[in-house]
Amino acid sequence: MPLTPAVAIHLTAALTALALGPVALWARRARQQHPRLHRAFGYAWVTAMVATALSALFIQSHTVVNIGGYTPIHLLVPVVLVMLFLAFRYLVRGNITGHRKTMQRLYFGACVVAGGFTLLPGRTLGKLVWGQLGILGVS
Repeated sequence: MPLTPAVAIHLTAALTALALGPVALWARRARQQHPRLHRAFGYAWVTAMVATALSALFIQSHTVVNIGGYTPIHLLVPVVLVMLFLAFRYLVRGNITGHRKTMQRLYFGACVVAGGFTLLPGRTLGKLVWGQLGILGVS
């Protein structure tokens, strides 16, 4: 799969979310809390996650099991959007624990786990990373 504009946007947004998430989470977990930092990085993280999810809709694959070019990983798009909605709903209703747990789970599931799967040797990003490093004979 070539590096199309949709793939470039998706990759940039995903890596941005991966980097911003820990700061947003830490700012409220630290011994000395930083609410302004938490809010700023939180909104930036949400923006990056929305961009990641929506850009995924423009990335299709016909090399693996798919329906109309959409593969099973595309099921994460509605999951991410619904979880973001729920997290903000919790926040508006004053359920800080629900907000925190939803955001932590979303970061771990969507950024860490799903991001890890993109590095598998047969996937586009995996081929790019492992091919550049000359690891696993992938090119």
